[in-house]
Amino acid sequence: MNGKNRPGAGAAAVLAVLALLGCTLLPQASAAAAEDEPSVRLSASQAGKGGSVTVKGAGWRPDALLMMLVCGQSAPGKGVVGGTNSCANSDGRAVTTDDDGAFSKKLPVAEPPEPCPCVVHVAAVTGEKQQVDAVLKVAGHPVKALPAQAGGGKLSVLTDTGLEGSGGVLTWFGAPPQRKLEFTVGNVGSAPVKNPVFQVGTSHGVFAPQWEEQQWRGTIAPGKKAQIKLPVELSAGAHGDYLVSLKFGGKVLAEQPWGVGRPWGVTVFWILLCVVVPAAVFRIGMAVVDRLRPNRRRASRSGRHRTGGLSELARRVPRLRLPQGAVDADRRAGSARAAGGSRTSSHAASPPRTNPTGAPGASGSGGTESTTALPWFTPDTDPGAPAGRLSAPSDDSPTKGTT
Repeated sequence: MNGKNRPGAGAAAVLAVLALLGCTLLPQASAAAAEDEPSVRLSASQAGKGGSVTVKGAGWRPDALLMMLVCGQSAPGKGVVGGTNSCANSDGRAVTTDDDGAFSKKLPVAEPPEPCPCVVHVAAVTGEKQQVDAVLKVAGHPVKALPAQAGGGKLSVLTDTGLEGSGGVLTWFGAPPQRKLEFTVGNVGSAPVKNPVFQVGTSHGVFAPQWEEQQWRGTIAPGKKAQIKLPVELSAGAHGDYLVSLKFGGKVLAEQPWGVGRPWGVTVFWILLCVVVPAAVFRIGMAVVDRLRPNRRRASRSGRHRTGGLSELARRVPRLRLPQGAVDADRRAGSARAAGGSRTSSHAASPPRTNPTGAPGASGSGGTESTTALPWFTPDTDPGAPAGRLSAPSDDSPTKGTT
């Protein structure tokens, strides 16, 4: 029986040893975790102006640069309400931690610009944010209750602001220039900031900024930072040097200059408009004038047809035989009238000469045919008549009596 019970007894002994070791190690682990948190202790909880206190710290990062300040209107866990403006900055001291993250430094006691409650504010200057406040009563300094914090958080711009984006083709023709104001803010307060409302203003020259409220969606916890981008837009056709300002909580946080180029496309458009419109109006006016005035080409064509009556008649009627002199005279007269001459041919203007017998086309002396002919002459249908002979109307009519 005893041999069978030995394994169970051994297991119980092992469990007992582990329980004892656990009870011993747990307090040490909790103490190590507590030591990892930065802490500050003062040699005295109260001191007057001109005195000093020794500040000791532990649990800080090794070789970290720390800043120690006496601040008013502050309390542990609530942070410095007014920021470093509530501290005696000129009497502050800097200290560097050792390899174990500990330090010890004397700090002169000075009256802060704000009334107490007061604390010794210790914060890391570089690296990850670490800060601890220790209560200190400054003898003889006025005391005032802490103001109620509306938002509890305070934002500060950590990096330089910048404008992101560029103009396009429409901006070159007068469209409103658009950019995005990019910046990084950190919450230096003791409470988170949820959905902060910023004011973005643009100013040109000596004019005051025109502010526009823009809300950023998100929450910034205490000691955290966030990158924010807010749209900025100018009026149509804007050009020149502008200044973009950022405001939060009634304070201007940052300013960024913005140089906007001239919209040359609008200038080119107006130049083309001043050239094309007068040219179009001139062309329309010339077309209207051309419509209203008589057409010289039509008049010349109609005059040419009118003056070429005999030649056209001889061409269209093959059996009609006209004297060559009459045709040439008719052509000369038509050419003179078409050219707008003031005089006509002497042959065309003179009446036909007749012989003593009254027959037209014969000269008085030589008996030759006239150089002109009357258009109302009809061709001679007598087979025995000589070629080129025209007959005039006969005066002998059946009804006319003879003498």
